[in-house]
Amino acid sequence: MRVELVLKNRLKVARAEKELSQGALAEMVGVSRQTISSIETGQFCPTAKLALVLCVALDKKFEDLFYFE
Repeated sequence: MRVELVLKNRLKVARAEKELSQGALAEMVGVSRQTISSIETGQFCPTAKLALVLCVALDKKFEDLFYFE
């Protein structure tokens, strides 16, 4: 039996706490607004580097922002 882990995130909530638009966060981390949207909706899984850059930008620990389901 194989268990498939799906990476989920709390990016939208964390972004809202900082009162940042998708565009503003995207500019801070060097990606497009569409990339941020795709991560938030689960259509795109960020690289480890981008995930960590997002954590720094939002002042969150990795485990507070990303989790497996």
